[in-house]
Amino acid sequence: MVLLEFAMYPVNKGESLSAYVARSLDIIDKSGLTYQLTPMGTILEGEWEEVMGVVTKCFEAMRADCPRVEVALKVDYRATPGSRLKAKIASVEGKLGRKLKTE
Repeated sequence: MVLLEFAMYPVNKGESLSAYVARSLDIIDKSGLTYQLTPMGTILEGEWEEVMGVVTKCFEAMRADCPRVEVALKVDYRATPGSRLKAKIASVEGKLGRKLKTE
């Protein structure tokens, strides 16, 4: 199972980039993968081919009218099934003995 965190945005398209980010989130939401939107990026959960396929679709949509695109990408692979997106948070919360602010 892969957790992939990424941020993708065009360069030189002005101060607000939310319209471009929304394009990617539409692709991500329609992919059926588990994901978490954060203020600084998006985390995807799935198999390598699935998450990289979604990132590629986001890139193709972005480069259609953006001559320069910046991408920050971080990947964590672990050969275990199940929802690691929630399990990693639950593990830390368990060690602290309390819920943490995750939204």
